[in-house]
Amino acid sequence: MDVTLWPAVVLLALLFLGLEYSGIDLWVQDHFFNSATQEWVVDGNAPGPRFWFYNGPKGLIILLGVSILVLALLPTKWRLKLPGRSLSRRTLWVAFLCIGLVPAAIGQLKAVTNIFCPSEIRRYGGDVPYVKVVECYPENDRPERRGRCFPAGHASGGFALFALMGFAATRRGQLIGFGLALTMGWTMGLYQMLKGSHYLSHTVITMLLAWIGFMLLRRAFGLHRRPG
Repeated sequence: MDVTLWPAVVLLALLFLGLEYSGIDLWVQDHFFNSATQEWVVDGNAPGPRFWFYNGPKGLIILLGVSILVLALLPTKWRLKLPGRSLSRRTLWVAFLCIGLVPAAIGQLKAVTNIFCPSEIRRYGGDVPYVKVVECYPENDRPERRGRCFPAGHASGGFALFALMGFAATRRGQLIGFGLALTMGWTMGLYQMLKGSHYLSHTVITMLLAWIGFMLLRRAFGLHRRPG
């Protein structure tokens, strides 16, 4: 899987440009917004969906990260007595750092890109103009506040679970970890899209950034030299 680093970087660039210079974000988002009622498919304040698709997954990912950290800090002789004792300390550190650093890095990007969420733009009842990442705000229509919507922060936690692939000794195990990360990431990302918090491109770019981050951490810890 480690040979996918540079192809992922190229794919990131191609998809970023393709999504930026097409109208697919607005086309997709239009299907999630009722212009007559000015409502999104999902109410972001509804407690049920918010628990199952926002707070719940976030809590589980944090709990998983803490558990991996505890395992990484355990003395070797204790860890060898546990199930999964073949896991190296480096593998555990890569998983922990991926789960922690990927969302943190995405959060830093959100702070500098100055892109607003769908629900904030005028097309969907907001008060700011729609501007793409590669564009500047009109001189006579600059928002007084900064946008913090690109890339997708919430989905980054789910995609950070690519780190679980490092625990697998077989191709089948790696595919299970890959599928779990995609399922979590896209479930969390789609929830945000359905309530007007992100565009499709935000989630796609976050997915690729999470994968690249995982690959870079494996290289930093020397795990990319191992077969598989």
